[in-house]
Amino acid sequence: MEDLTKELSMLNNTATSDNELKEYIVNYVGRKKDPEDEQVTVGMIIDVLSEDFPELVLCLSEENWVRGYQQALVDVEPQQE
Repeated sequence: MEDLTKELSMLNNTATSDNELKEYIVNYVGRKKDPEDEQVTVGMIIDVLSEDFPELVLCLSEENWVRGYQQALVDVEPQQE
């Protein structure tokens, strides 16, 4: 299961700088993490954001959890025919 999670995860994807905000974040994370291959991944960005801006990551996590919980409730409701 862990291998499947790694395959499906976007955490190891290289982040692109295709707008001004992304460029700033990628450069910031690149300076902070200083990866050997100079590639900043989505996982690195999340790590840095959780350290430097934890309230943002917490807010996104809470929203994701609530939406998942709501969807689970919808999924277990008996279907009306």
